[in-house]
Amino acid sequence: MLTVIMAEQVQISQQDSELTQSADLPQKDVIKPDYATRLSQLSTLLALTQPLWQVVAFDCKYLPWQQAFPTLAAKLWRIPDTEIDLIDSNPSLLLSSLLPALEQDLQAAKQHQTLSLLPLLNRQAYELAAEINQPIDESALKHFSGHIKGRKWQQIIAFTEQAFANNHDHLPILEWCAGKGHLGRLIAKTQQGSVTSLEWQQDLCEQGQSIADKWQLDQKFICADAFADVCANTSPIKQTQHAVALHACGDLHVRLLRLASEAGTQIISISPCCYHLIQDSHYQPLSNIAKQAKLTLSRHDLQLPLQQSVIANQKHNTLRQQEIAWRLGFDSLQRTIRQSDQYLPVPTIKQSQLAGSFSDFCVWAAAQKSISIPSDTIFDDYLQQGLNRQRLTQRIDLVRHLFRQAIEQWLLIDRVCFLNEQGYQVTLTEFCPTEITPRNALIHAYKTHLV
Repeated sequence: MLTVIMAEQVQISQQDSELTQSADLPQKDVIKPDYATRLSQLSTLLALTQPLWQVVAFDCKYLPWQQAFPTLAAKLWRIPDTEIDLIDSNPSLLLSSLLPALEQDLQAAKQHQTLSLLPLLNRQAYELAAEINQPIDESALKHFSGHIKGRKWQQIIAFTEQAFANNHDHLPILEWCAGKGHLGRLIAKTQQGSVTSLEWQQDLCEQGQSIADKWQLDQKFICADAFADVCANTSPIKQTQHAVALHACGDLHVRLLRLASEAGTQIISISPCCYHLIQDSHYQPLSNIAKQAKLTLSRHDLQLPLQQSVIANQKHNTLRQQEIAWRLGFDSLQRTIRQSDQYLPVPTIKQSQLAGSFSDFCVWAAAQKSISIPSDTIFDDYLQQGLNRQRLTQRIDLVRHLFRQAIEQWLLIDRVCFLNEQGYQVTLTEFCPTEITPRNALIHAYKTHLV
């Protein structure tokens, strides 16, 4: 039987105001988290609920966990189709809609005593962000944002403000995976420091250097592969340095953490993204405590935190649902034709293809997979099967999405604990609201004792 996970248990029977409390920003009375304990708690939670989130919805013909979680299954099918997207897009509503049923099933299975899921599924690992004493004056930097999309510019502004909120060291800056160096350019301008921007694409380096030279900024580009072997003498990563990376994907930001911690880099500020873009088939934990958890995460599992969009409009959602139904309908057709009960992925399609008919889509998809469709095929039957399976996949994914934040917290805190183990003081904050980007976590590490 699972022992009590939280020191202060939060009961599901709390008032609705507590359940719907914003999960986007930490509250002012939040105590600084004990990251090692938090990571251990999340490991226990994810292991206990693994059948709910470690599943590929497209492979399923029914709720694969419905016998173990009957109350949750019944709750899902009571949710009207028209409300699925609304619940899915609102983390607080998702929690309040599904948590009571999930806890009932866990209690019925005697899997826990007074386990409260809310604190672990909510975003409470984040500390209060540092106060910004001198916010960046965007009005004086309008020319800087000319080449940058609005949301990206907002992210760059917010990241720079938080990463340099207490910038008393004025260290040289390393911008990791710089692209055209938009972040480094802003840092060079606002922090009056020298910036080295590392990027592997030569054309981006040239464009970035041209812009930096135009504005007479102390920013130099290095065209190099972040995964290339380096030695201490030639490495762009130094001890007396502040390394930054905004949304470096998967192994790229992990590579920075490893190299910078080995070099004893004084300050590291990163915002992780795209956890699934890794070279291994499964995630390789960084910290000792995460390794002890023996939690196996596939690339598919690592995509789960990213399945939250803040920019999709109604038209986009409608087309997305249509595409899913068509893909599932064709999948049912190909299983019949090939006499193989396995999902067959189909390449990405153009949005314009959704303006045609379902039969046209099936003919195209069959050609991509060298499948011959019988002339007597009744396409409407398979379209209906696709629509039915779409209702199923929506509900499977809705439950999976209940664990989006828990899995991302686990990944983030693994990085925090790794840096702690390397002798860094680390904070985990949010540098901007989720409306700007859901990937708004900032890991800021400071090495107090330099060798």
